[in-house]
Amino acid sequence: MKDNCILLIGHGSRHPKGNPQIERFANEWRERHADWHIELCFIEFADVELEQGLHNAAANGKRVIIVPLVLNAAGHVRAEIPHHIEHAKKKHPKTQFIYTPPITAGEPIFKILQRNLQKCFTRLDFPAPANTGVIVLGRGSSDRKANGEISKIARWLFEESEHELVDIAFTGVTTPRLETIVQRQVALGMKQIIILPLYLFNGTLIERIDNQIKRLEQQYPGIIFTHSSYMGFESEIKDVLDDRVSNVLSGRDDSEFMDIDPNGHHHHHH
Repeated sequence: MKDNCILLIGHGSRHPKGNPQIERFANEWRERHADWHIELCFIEFADVELEQGLHNAAANGKRVIIVPLVLNAAGHVRAEIPHHIEHAKKKHPKTQFIYTPPITAGEPIFKILQRNLQKCFTRLDFPAPANTGVIVLGRGSSDRKANGEISKIARWLFEESEHELVDIAFTGVTTPRLETIVQRQVALGMKQIIILPLYLFNGTLIERIDNQIKRLEQQYPGIIFTHSSYMGFESEIKDVLDDRVSNVLSGRDDSEFMDIDPNGHHHHHH
């Protein structure tokens, strides 16, 4: 048994391409750290979910470092994962479980979004920031902190770009929805609209976004739409996870991630 086992937790998706992508990500991360023992499990829609994943990790390490491959701290991260960790602690009393924070809307995610914005902008036939609106599209949550992270990253994009309109929209749970923001931007004179989804991997919602954009193109034939894709395989994502684990291994951050709500509730689709 190793001293440490790292448990990577993916979200899990009903979409046939969703979970294999996260498995590919886990393999790439293993190649990057041949000396780390990395296990993988999913929150839902998978063969190995949280209970089994925590059990597997505890069987392979005296200390389990739990790393959520999840963007922003909504219900799953604050409530569901901690609930399963508490259960695992009772089953494996000699194992130490350390829960690291999820991937939040910080500088690494901002760099990816900036890059995606630039790629989309250069694809336009007439790139002009003054008449090109930007929409940062988040998952949407019943957790105001998670939704606030989307607002923060959109504000950063506004500060660091020449676009006059950088708005936020959500695919579910909360508002405003994409169609509403497109309607507003068109009314304010935007001729081109760049949509930047804030998603790590492919899944049902990414497919839904693609279909939504096709409908918007039909609805607004005079407006040019372009959009970026999911961002899970960008190098910054692995850098964030590296930092999470390295902080624990070096003793810089031996504290558990405590911003959790064991009684939290959440509702959304994947």
